[in-house]
Amino acid sequence: MGSFSIWHWLIVLVIVLAIFGTKKLRNIGGDLGGAVKSFKDAVKEEEKTPKIEAPEHKTGQTIEGEVKNKTVS
Repeated sequence: MGSFSIWHWLIVLVIVLAIFGTKKLRNIGGDLGGAVKSFKDAVKEEEKTPKIEAPEHKTGQTIEGEVKNKTVS
C-alpha cells in the first residue's frame, strides 16, 4: 500500500494516453518546455540589468500653510 509498482505507473500511462492522445500530450509538453525556457531567459535578463536603488531622502525645509485660492490649469 506504500509505493506504486511499475505496473501501476504503466496502467496510469496507458489510461492517460487513451484519454488525451499523443498529439495533445506532445503539445502540452512543448508549451511547458517553452514556459520553462522563457522563465530561465527572464531570470538571466534580470541578473544582467543593473539594480536601481531608491534615492536617498534629502533633508529639507518643510513649509506649512493653507491654500486660499486654487486655480485649475
